This record gives sequence, structure tokens and C-alpha cells, in this order.
Amino acid sequence: MKIFWHLRAFFRAHWRRYAVACLMLAGVAVLNLLPPAILGSVVDGIVAGTLDAHGLWRYAGALVAIALGVYVLRFLWRQILFGASYTLGRQLRQRIHAHLCTLSPAALAAFAAGDLMARATNDVQAVEMSAGEAVLSIFDGLVTGLLVLGVMVFGLSGWLTAMALAPWPLMGWALWRLGVQLLEHFDGAQAAFSRLNTVTQESVAGLRALRGLGAEAHAERLFAGASVEAAAASLEVARIDARYDPVIYLTVGTSFLITLGAGAWMIELDRLTIGQLTSFTLYLGQLVWPMFAFGWMANLVQRGSAAWARIDEFLHTPSAVPDTGTLETVSGQRLEVVVREFGYPGRVQPALADLSFVLEPGRTLGVVGPTGSGKSTLLALLARFYEAPQVSVHLGGRALAEYRLDALRAAIAFVMQEPVLFSATLRENLLLARPDASEQAIARVLDTAALGNDIAQWPQGLATEVGERGITLSGGQRQRLCLARALLGEARILLLDDALSAVDAETEHRILAALERDTRHLSRVIVSHRLSTVQSADEILVLREGHVAERGTHAALLAGGGWYAQTWRYQQLAAAAGGIA
Repeated sequence: MKIFWHLRAFFRAHWRRYAVACLMLAGVAVLNLLPPAILGSVVDGIVAGTLDAHGLWRYAGALVAIALGVYVLRFLWRQILFGASYTLGRQLRQRIHAHLCTLSPAALAAFAAGDLMARATNDVQAVEMSAGEAVLSIFDGLVTGLLVLGVMVFGLSGWLTAMALAPWPLMGWALWRLGVQLLEHFDGAQAAFSRLNTVTQESVAGLRALRGLGAEAHAERLFAGASVEAAAASLEVARIDARYDPVIYLTVGTSFLITLGAGAWMIELDRLTIGQLTSFTLYLGQLVWPMFAFGWMANLVQRGSAAWARIDEFLHTPSAVPDTGTLETVSGQRLEVVVREFGYPGRVQPALADLSFVLEPGRTLGVVGPTGSGKSTLLALLARFYEAPQVSVHLGGRALAEYRLDALRAAIAFVMQEPVLFSATLRENLLLARPDASEQAIARVLDTAALGNDIAQWPQGLATEVGERGITLSGGQRQRLCLARALLGEARILLLDDALSAVDAETEHRILAALERDTRHLSRVIVSHRLSTVQSADEILVLREGHVAERGTHAALLAGGGWYAQTWRYQQLAAAAGGIA
């Protein structure tokens, strides 16, 4: 029952809806008491020979009126009660998504993508059912059970009621045991489902790589293993779940058998009429729902409690970058960076150390170096994806932590190494950066990113669907679309993390010239493995193993004869030989 305590704030906020729904449920329970009594009177009237056609039609009319009343009330309470539970589901998904957007990469690393999907779908649905079907079960089962028992004990026969309900305590114990077993296995089933989601998501995302490596058989074995594990865990839950109904129906069947035997004996002693036994039997049938409801409620509550624990674990996962800033706007562009040392959790070797620079407004900083030298880590620190006590980053004279995260992220346009596109149209992907952007602004950034001519040749233009992760676009087009989207926002800092790696040298040259022309108002930090991309930067940092190995302008670094000069000569020779510069 802990799930109801966890949801107390939601119940307080929507108590009127639940109160109205419960009143309607109580009305249905009261109306359902009338048909057995009416049918008992009909039977006694027929046995006594006192029931005429007029009386029969009167009873029939009463039954029809009761049925209509029950129909209307049931329709209304379902709309109200289940509508409230669906509201809870929507709010939970919104909370999960909102929290997801606040987590840093370090915090997100603790959760696989498939696991997050399972928490946002299956687990939310289980909690949603706790606020809907479980509330229905506990309230309607309790009210119906008490009303029916009251009529059976005080209106018909207390002794016969005691005899009929003698097996029911055993059923209560059996249902409790099943609930304990269900809770033990349901959490494991959800975890297995999360692993299956993760394997599926990774296989789909890496389909091209799997085919290229000829690893389809290995992927199939992984998927088959995860599928078998999930099926086995779900089957065990289903086995436990399947025991609920037999326990209930076996108990009720035994009660009916006792009722018929004891009732016949009471009729023989003139302590009960045939009509009363008929009514009693019908009331006993109505007790099936309360007993089933309590069993179902126990099932739903156990599932909901396990699901809530998983959701709550995620919602209380702290971000490594707390949003404690108060400044709502970024007022300057001057970037001051001092990194004494920064390392990732679980790693001994620091990712960056002894690095500092100042980037004046409108200037460009190039960052190059071998793979794993800390280039992308530097950009992540500038965007405040990570922070550490030995890292100091100031923007516009203020520490990054002084800004609200949404204000800071709005001021920084970050084009990452791996293009991030959504299954939507080109226009919709662009407008994520600025929903109110004009057609002129869109055309301008597309021209800067050298994508305007490509789109002009497509029949649907900006209405073209890009597919999941931009699958319908080439690698270069995906990168250029992400660049155009970043430029469409009203940013002050532009961070490019090898954002033109899939673009040919000629197109890259046009884009860099356009960036120099159209983004003079931005401070730019450009990371690239192509030295030609950063040759016009005001300053270039060469990182090696997290340290600044060289720094200076393109000309100064060439004259220095170090890693930069050697790599430049190699890339120029490769370009001359027909390779990719």
C-alpha cells in the first residue's frame, strides 16, 4: 500500500475527481442490491401464486430502470476515475522527460537507453493502474462487500452467511502469499524487459556497423538471450498472476455448495423461503467481485510499488551539474577558462590539466590534437555538461554556475561530433533552435551551412522527412543541418566539435568562409581533426594527453616544427595524392 502514500500529493490535487467517482461507485453498489431482492420477491410470489401479470411487468420495469441507472453511473465514473489516472501517467512521463533533460552525461551514464524507455512506458503504466484500477478495486470492493454482507446478515440470515463465508479466510491468506511472490518477481521482470529494450535499441542504432563487421549472428545471439530472459521472467510473473482467479473461484464455488446445502436445510425447517435463498445466492455471487477486486488490487499495488521504486530512483538521480544559478540572461561573450585538472569518474588519468585561455568576443579559437587528447572534453566543460572544483569557466565576467542552465544553454550553440536529428521534417528540426524563426532567417542559416542548394532540389523542400536520426540524409547533410540549426538560435558562443568531418574539403571551405562572414558577432571554439578547418583561427591550441602541447597562430605553429607542423604536412600530402585533407 506504499504506492498510495507515494502518490498522496496527486490524490490531494485531484481529490474532487476521486470523490465524485467514489460517490458514483457507491451509487452503483446500492443499485446493484435491488435486483436480487426483486428476483427473490418474484420467486416467492410465483411459489405462493400471488404474482399476476401486472406485478411481473412492474418488477420488470424496475429492473430495466435500475439497469439504465447503473449504465449511466458506470459510464460517468469510468470517465472521471480513469481520466484522473491517465492524467497521472501524463504527468509522470513529463516529469521523467523534464528530469532527463536536466541530467548531465555523467548521471545519464548510469542508465541504458532501453532501461529509460522501460521506466517511461511499462513502469509508468503500472503506477497509472495503481491510481485507477487499484482505487476502483479497493473502494468498490469494500463498499460492495460491506453493503452485500449487511443485507445478507441483517436482511436474510446471519447464520447462513457465516456458513457460506467459512472458507474465505483461507482465500485471504492465499492472496496475500501470492502478492508477496508477485512483488519478488515483478521487479526482475521489469529489469529483464529493460535489458531487452537496451539490446534492441543498440542493435537498431548500430545496424550498419553490425552488417559492416559481419556480426549479425552475434547480435542475434545477444537478442535471443535477452528475449529468452525477458520471456522467462514475464512467464514467472504470469504463472503467479494466473493463480489468483482459481483461488477466488474455488473459494466461491465452495461457498455456493455450502449455501445450497445449508439453505435447503433451512427451507425444510421453514426458516428461509425459496425466494430468500434465491436472493442470498445472488448476493453471494455479488461477493465474487469484492474478493476478486481485493486480489486484483493486491496484484496492482505490488506491481505499482515495484514500478514506482524504479521511477523514483530515476527522478531522484542527482545531476552532476546542479541548476543553482539565478542569472536569466548572458550579458557578455568574453570566455575565460582555467582548467587545473579534470578527470572522469573511475579514471586515474586526468582528461585535461594545466589548460587556460581567454577568448575575446568575436574571436575564434581552434583546438586540435590526436584522438583522446581531451578536445571534446574541453567543449563539454564550456557547455557545463560537467563541472569540477579545479575547473573555472567564466562567460561575460560571470562563472557558468551563476547562470540558470536554460539561459546558459540558450547562449551556447553546440554542434556535436555525432549529428543529433529527430524523426521529423527539415523545418521542424531547424525550428527546435528557435520556433519563431522567420523564413528569411532559415534561408540565411541554410546558406551559411551550404545546405540551401541541396534542399532546393528536393520536391518537398523543408517539408522533407529526415527519418529516424536523419537516416534519409547523407553524413555531410546531417552535419550541415545541425550546423544550420545551431546558427538559427540566438547564441553568443559557437562550439563546433569536429562538426564538418563528413563534409568534403571544397564544401568545408565554403562553410568556413560563410561562418567568418555571418558569425562575426559570435565567439567561436572549433575542434577539428582537419587542420585546414582551424588555420584561420585567432589562436590554436594543440592538445596531447590532456595538456597544451603547442599554442599560437597557424603560421607560428608551422614555424615551430612540432606535432601541428608535421600533421599539416601529412594532410597536405594526402590531399595532393587525392585523399581527404
